[in-house]
Amino acid sequence: MSISNWHEALQHCYTHSLNYVLVTVISVTGSTPREAGAKMVITSTGQYDTIGGGHLEFAAIAQARKMLTDTVQAPVLETFALSARLGQCCGGTAKVLFEANYCPAQPLTVFGAGHVAQALIPIIAQMPLAITWVDSRSDAFDGLPAVANVRTEVEEDPSAILADLPGHSWLLILTHNHQIDYTLVETALRNHDFGFVGMIGSATKAKRFDYRLAQRGMASSIRRKLITPIGRLDIPGKRPVEVAVSISAQLITLLHQPASDPNSPNGLMVKEENHDT
Repeated sequence: MSISNWHEALQHCYTHSLNYVLVTVISVTGSTPREAGAKMVITSTGQYDTIGGGHLEFAAIAQARKMLTDTVQAPVLETFALSARLGQCCGGTAKVLFEANYCPAQPLTVFGAGHVAQALIPIIAQMPLAITWVDSRSDAFDGLPAVANVRTEVEEDPSAILADLPGHSWLLILTHNHQIDYTLVETALRNHDFGFVGMIGSATKAKRFDYRLAQRGMASSIRRKLITPIGRLDIPGKRPVEVAVSISAQLITLLHQPASDPNSPNGLMVKEENHDT
């Protein structure tokens, strides 16, 4: 995708769950490379648009990336003197506002710690997801390596935690027990409106679950919210790693669905600093 300006960059960052800093020239005095109002967007690996180039822009990019590294929340207003020390002899000054925006991680709860889940978790832990990994067996996570950004939880009745999950959560149901799967599915669909409910299983299992839900009076419009079998059906293979890759691909598709609006400014108090670099 070719991004030609900072407007498009904001949408790109939001759609792809990228943290970014919006850099804006607030005011200028004397001679400067760009006028007040010039903007650019900085991510950890990219730059979109320009505030005039040169050492001023280089310093602004470095400041923006440091904010992302340090997870700075509050906007920062800095004054740059375009002196010889900055490598620019324009003689003017520029006040530059840095506004960091962090895309919130999508909550995802994975039920079941079997072979597929064990292959899946290390892959999806690298995505912008806040993952809770749940199993009913007390020894389910024994001997498994800890994975960054993943919280494990043992719960004898996994469906009991559904009431505590955010309403926009995604659920992946991969347990070792069909009755646990069914209880999770029925509870999730009947009592909640989660953003995604997916279950591993065959087409036969899917039909049986649909029949049971219908017999218990669940409307077809609600039953259709269950996605099963999960995973990209165009990715073949039944080995755990192949199924895990297929499910990961489906989650990537969900994460990259277009969003309606780019991030809005966070409205926090501005911290002002002066720099003569």
